[in-house]
Amino acid sequence: MPTAPPPAPAHPWRALAVALLNLSGLGLGYAVVRRWVLMALCWVATGILLIVALPADPDGVPGTAVVLYLVFLALAAAHGASVGLRSRLALLPSALIAAVLGVVLLAVPATGVVLYDGARDEATEQMLLDRLDRADELVERSGKSDFASGEAGYRRALAAYGALREDHPDSRAARRVPDRLKTYYTTVGAPFAREDYCAAVQPLKYLRTVPNSMDKKALGSLTRWPDDRLATSLYECAAASLSGGEAGWTAQFGELLSAFPDSAQAGKVEPAVKGAVDKAVKSVGGDDPCAAVQHLDGLATQVRGLPGEEAGLADSLGKDADRASRSARSGAYACGVDQYKDGSFSEAVTTMNDFVKENPHHKNRARAQKIAIAAEVAQTVPAAGKRLPTTASGGSIAVTVKNDSPDEITVMYTGPVTGSFNLKACGSCTSYSLSSTLGLGFKPCSDSGKHYPQRTIRLPVGTTYFVHKSRSATGKSPASDTAKLSPGYVYTECAYTTSSFGY
Repeated sequence: MPTAPPPAPAHPWRALAVALLNLSGLGLGYAVVRRWVLMALCWVATGILLIVALPADPDGVPGTAVVLYLVFLALAAAHGASVGLRSRLALLPSALIAAVLGVVLLAVPATGVVLYDGARDEATEQMLLDRLDRADELVERSGKSDFASGEAGYRRALAAYGALREDHPDSRAARRVPDRLKTYYTTVGAPFAREDYCAAVQPLKYLRTVPNSMDKKALGSLTRWPDDRLATSLYECAAASLSGGEAGWTAQFGELLSAFPDSAQAGKVEPAVKGAVDKAVKSVGGDDPCAAVQHLDGLATQVRGLPGEEAGLADSLGKDADRASRSARSGAYACGVDQYKDGSFSEAVTTMNDFVKENPHHKNRARAQKIAIAAEVAQTVPAAGKRLPTTASGGSIAVTVKNDSPDEITVMYTGPVTGSFNLKACGSCTSYSLSSTLGLGFKPCSDSGKHYPQRTIRLPVGTTYFVHKSRSATGKSPASDTAKLSPGYVYTECAYTTSSFGY
């Protein structure tokens, strides 16, 4: 049998060449020494790495896979060097050429690493652009609903834009954020563009907070974008509420005067308030003067609460408030007349008495006193309130009113003329029992031995309604009398007190 050829003498260059060729990851060192199975194993290992690594991912190749592959290459190089030390080379003419080729082929994995890093960077860019697109979609969806419903989406989108600028400032996505923010602002502030000023207030106030969490360089001129729009929205919304008699305008005008005291919109606040006061003053002469008076009272209080100092409007707003207050006090007369005509006599008494107290020099004060008296009479005798009293006084018929009661009394009367006076208590008089007043012989104010406090007044012909009311005791019901006065007669009214079962 033939004997095997003797092994080749040891040659370090062959060992180096096989090791270098195996470091390419393609198993070419095993190819030049005809170890095909081992070369195939290298291809399998490299293929597995490519499967794991591709397509490129922003997170890169898992560290475990890289470490295992590098260990495999080191083992392949070491084993190849051992095999190549005493094996003859095939395919290549010399060990030196094989070593040079091995060095050249090291560029293959190096180039692969560079290309992979580029692919991973592009994958990262695409991932960031996807985040940008998702943020854009959030803004678009949020813009299809009202601000309260869309605010959470706006905030998430803003956080995404901010993260792109802060965490990946050199990325293509981060460079696109400033343009996206312009769309963001116009979407959030869309109610202003639609002239829906009340709905625009909250989103514009929100936009003023954006610079607190976003790179001001990315915002640029958007930093001041909401200011004038918010000032306009606050004014327009408040002015509409004020004109329509709705609530909320004081808070909006107050915010406008505090936040933008030097703005043109702040300068329009006082004229708007003045116009509202003018309108309310005119409405006192309308169908519902009491509501107008109440509105004026409210206006006076609300206007005094406006912070006009910084805007230099304190004096003019104070004058508007004073005018509203004066008009409310003066308008109480029209309110009292309206209450009287509606039969709300108790309210008319209160309104007119307050008017008399608060307007000592008003031209209608004297008649207001008459109306208050007539309204009080009408509370006991409703027929007395069928006509509004005048300021007329006096007449041709004498009527004497005597007090046969132990109480000081007020005598009120209304009819062709209206008035009232007080009579002192009768010191020697007592209350009559109810049963005694039912007898045929009952004649109060007829005891010649008593001195009855009395007063004589002169009244015109016609029906006069009297009410006698105790001034010195509570819980006693007033008494009333209806007198039809005719010429040629002398009339006497007698006031007395009755009691029954201890009352």
